[in-house]
Amino acid sequence: MKISEIYTFLDAMSPFSLQEKWDNSGLVIGSMDREIEQIYIALDVDNHMLDSIKPNSLIITHHPLIFGGLTFLDLSKYPANLIETMIKKDISLIAMHTNFDKTHLNRYVFEHVLGFKLEKQSDFICKTNGIWTKEELIELLKNKFKLETLKVVAPKDKITSIAMITGSGASLMDEIDADCFLTGDIKYHDAIKAISQNLMMVDIGHYESERYFVDILAEHLQVLPILAIISNSKNPFSFLK
Repeated sequence: MKISEIYTFLDAMSPFSLQEKWDNSGLVIGSMDREIEQIYIALDVDNHMLDSIKPNSLIITHHPLIFGGLTFLDLSKYPANLIETMIKKDISLIAMHTNFDKTHLNRYVFEHVLGFKLEKQSDFICKTNGIWTKEELIELLKNKFKLETLKVVAPKDKITSIAMITGSGASLMDEIDADCFLTGDIKYHDAIKAISQNLMMVDIGHYESERYFVDILAEHLQVLPILAIISNSKNPFSFLK
């Protein structure tokens, strides 16, 4: 298939026009006219993945390999080292990031992974109402995300509403109208602010909450007349006991 055909399919499923202004979703490396032989789906691109991919392939990732403008390419450093490998192997790249968060990923994790009833969604934010104790909610999150420990800001013991953003969503804290906010990459000063606002926050992990991207997209790509292969990205963090 031509990349332009795949791009059109993806755009109909999750319009690239929905991406945030700071994002870089869409065709990141390659040409719309290029014919590719297979698709690989991953959360991110890494060296291990590129070593195993066949030439003349298309990678579709959640995170864009290139975010800001590149003024030069130091081929010994990230991301230029990966870009060089991709060009040499005729590997193209499309990213589906904030557009996919809004149309698919957040809702899927909220409903199908955590089992919550979605009662309201605004762009990235999914929300539900109910009654949970702090202990019940923490145990549920550990089980669903398969985590042994959780980083928690817990100024309250009873929760009647939960909001969630996958990935790194703490910057949207002021838009949260709920007792508890689930997201990843919660920083120290985010926690201080949450306590001052009587908001419970649980760090559900960036990788842990977004790894479902590959499963969602793979299911949609089954209708295309081309092989789509899941390449499971590895969590860059190790958790030592």
